[in-house]
Formats: sequence, C-alpha cells, structure tokens
Amino acid sequence: MRSLLALALASAILCCAGLAAAQPVGQFPFALTREGQMLGAVEGEVASFKGLAYAAPPVGPLRWRPPEATAESSEMRTAYDYAAPCLQPSLPGASEDCLTLNVFRPFGVDGPLPVMVFIHGGAFVSGTANDPLFDGARLAQAGLIVVTVNYRLGALGWLTHPALSEGGSGNFGLMDQIAALHWVHDNIAAFGGDPANVTLFGSGAGATSIALLMLCREARDLFQRAILQSVPGRARLRSQQEAETLGRRFVTALGQDGRETDPRAIEPGRLLAAAKRLLAKSAHGFAPIADGVLATEDIAAGFAAGHESRIPLIIGSNDDETRFDSERDVKDELASSGTGSDELRKLYPDVAKPPDLAARFYTDKVYSEPVRLLSRLHAASGAPTFRYRFAYIPEARRGSPEEGHGRELQFIFGVEGVPGAGIFSRQDREVARRLRAYWINFARSGDPNGPDLPHWDSAAGRDRLLLITNDRITSGEDPWQERLDRITR
Repeated sequence: MRSLLALALASAILCCAGLAAAQPVGQFPFALTREGQMLGAVEGEVASFKGLAYAAPPVGPLRWRPPEATAESSEMRTAYDYAAPCLQPSLPGASEDCLTLNVFRPFGVDGPLPVMVFIHGGAFVSGTANDPLFDGARLAQAGLIVVTVNYRLGALGWLTHPALSEGGSGNFGLMDQIAALHWVHDNIAAFGGDPANVTLFGSGAGATSIALLMLCREARDLFQRAILQSVPGRARLRSQQEAETLGRRFVTALGQDGRETDPRAIEPGRLLAAAKRLLAKSAHGFAPIADGVLATEDIAAGFAAGHESRIPLIIGSNDDETRFDSERDVKDELASSGTGSDELRKLYPDVAKPPDLAARFYTDKVYSEPVRLLSRLHAASGAPTFRYRFAYIPEARRGSPEEGHGRELQFIFGVEGVPGAGIFSRQDREVARRLRAYWINFARSGDPNGPDLPHWDSAAGRDRLLLITNDRITSGEDPWQERLDRITR
C-alpha cells in the first residue's frame, strides 16, 4: 500500500513539480532541498524521508577530512529506505559512505514545527541512527519534526595522526554532527520544521557529543535546547599528544613489517581489523579529543567556567547503568574505587554481592554524580535546568533486569517489538506516554511540564530531580544526595 501511494504521488509530482513545490509542506511527502527534490513515504499519520545525504561521501581522498557539502541538484529522488550505517565491526551493510540523516514529520500538518535531532550512542565506535529502536514516528505524531543522524565512528571518525592534520585531525565525527546541524538549519523548513527551534537529544556517546557541542563555538546558534541522557560528565578528553601516540600505533599496525603506510589507501576491512586490535588494548582508543578547535576543554571544566551555551537543559541518568559479569572486571572496578570494601558496603548497605556493589559504584561515579554536577553548574548560569533519574523497569523484565544504560530510549521513542525493544504492558505504555510528553513539551517551549503530568521542579537553587520509578513519577529531593556527596570527597 505504501509503495502504491508513493508511486502515485511521484507521478503527480513529476507531472506538476512546480505546483507541488508551491503547496503547503504538510500536504505531500515531498521536500525541495539543496540536494534535490525528495519524495518520502507515508505510513499512517507520519511521512518519513530516509537516507538523506547531508555531506559528500567521505571516501577516497575525502577520508579523514572535514565533511564537504553535497552537490546542488534539481533532480527528484525517492527517500524510502535507510542508507548504509557508518563503518563498524559486526554490522552488515555498513559503509564509509554514510553521512546521512532521516527525517520524520506528521503528514498533513503544516509548520513551522519544533525540531528534535537525535544523536545516537555506541561509545563512538558503534551504533546507527537507522536502528529500528530510533524510529521517530511516535514523536512526530505529536506534531514534531524528528531527525536522526549518522556520523563517522571508530578510526574513521576519531583517528589523530600528523599525516591527517591538514584537515583538523581527530574529531571528524564531531565535524559530521556540526555539518548535519547546518543541514537542518538550511533545509528543515522544507519539511515543515522551524530552524530556530531545534532540540538536541541523545544518550551515552550521543549525550557526550551534545555536551561538547554546547561548549563548541562553531555549533552556537544551531540548536536552542538540549537533553543529555546518561552523560559521563567528568570524563577526561584525551590530549592531542596522547591521541597522536595512539594514532601512530594504529597506522603502524596497518603497514607491512611494522612500517607506516598511507592510511587513506587502506581498504576498509583492514582498517576494521586494526581498529579491533587497538580497542582490545585501549577500550576508549577512538573518541573525541581536546583538539584546541572544536573541543578545547573537558565537559565538567567547561561547564564550571560557564562556557556552555546557556540554553534550557534536561539532564539525567538511569539508576543501574551497568552490570559486571566478569570476576576480573568486578575486582578491577572495586580496586579503582580507591575505597575499601567496608566503606563501600556502608555506601550501599542493601547490596550484598560484589558484582552488584561494583555496578552500583560505577553508576554513581561515572553517571549519577557527574550528572548532578553538570545540573548544578548549568542551573547556576541561570539557564532553565531539569534533572531526572530513570529507575523504571518494564514489567516483563523485572525478574531478571538487564543493565539500564539506554533503557529509557524505548520509552521516549515508543517503539515496541523490534530488536532491542520488548512489548510494553499497559503500565509501561503509560510511563512511556508521560516520559515522551515531557520531552515533547520541552522541545516546544523549553519547559517539560504540561497538563496531566506530575510537576517537574526546576533544579535552580535546589537539588531536586524527577524520579521515575516502578511505583510513581514524582519530583523531590535526591534520595542519593548524601551518598553522592561522600563519593566526591
């Protein structure tokens, strides 16, 4: 049915393209962009445009260079299917030619509408905006434009090496995200979106990217609100010198007999194999660096200095971000805490098993306390700030819950029955409806509050947050406040 409708619309538009372009954007799954005339697909109440290029393919001589603009075109093309995800191990169909994004908008609704741009996570080495979990249809149904972005990953996104320095080596993935935001600014009105009302949201590496963009002069004025989900706010950026040392090691591993070779001439399979070997020794070998241009300081330091964009912010984390299965990982984490076992048990008197103790400490050290810090710092700047902690577990998974990192994403996108997403119960759907409503209200006005929602107190001048638990959603004092205070001493 979808294909028949699309073919009929395509025929009509081809016959009278000038008339179609003059129509209100909500009336056709059609948009005129710099790159050409895009024909989308319609399912129910939502039109989608998938696989839209926001930059030229970063292949051949453009590998490890800043993204370049695509060629202008007046040709028509269909945008029914996702393009290839960015190159990464163990993902079929991944490709270097991947600088694309996807747009979802309500069909039959005119703009200008608020825009939400999602930056996916994956530790900067994996993930894709094409994941079925990130289908933007449910959000778009509420009267929003949703954009999901692919950006270069792993060695192709974050390699630093002197031979690549002529293009600003090291943060190519961040350059891609900025290029995508410029594309949104220049083109989103053609889809019914408001380029002056853009909210960025993302989890994990996506949230880290957004925090860095809040500190980045080149990204100023490209977005007006931000949502940071599970951002490791105290993480340290690798220096240019440290990154170059790793980069030299990586490039040497690509050569023959230990000699360096031209990294732009290496076929993708060898790049992936060498990257996998480096990541086995250095888990965070590919990630944003302090390049002195796009990223000049660590996130916490930048927020402490008041250098971030003073825009409305939602920031939060989950109460069980990780789990440890390996006995060695448990021992390493407990040893890295710098706190004796007895002291840790005083911090977590309800936790008996070492793996659970290590996981709880890791969650607090990497996410809970740094999120509180960034919330306090941003609120002190005078910008509207709303903190949350997500502790809800879907009813079907409460017997054997998985780690909570990213768990809230299914609730926000409202997707069920696809890989990575289970089927919701009635209670799960109600929690998802409320959480999604908070995000939507925030994208519209900078305030998550609205009718039929528990009131969410601002973090300004207080240490309050929204708690989403199995029993209720309520705004109040942080029950972990004393524990987080002790962790920072």
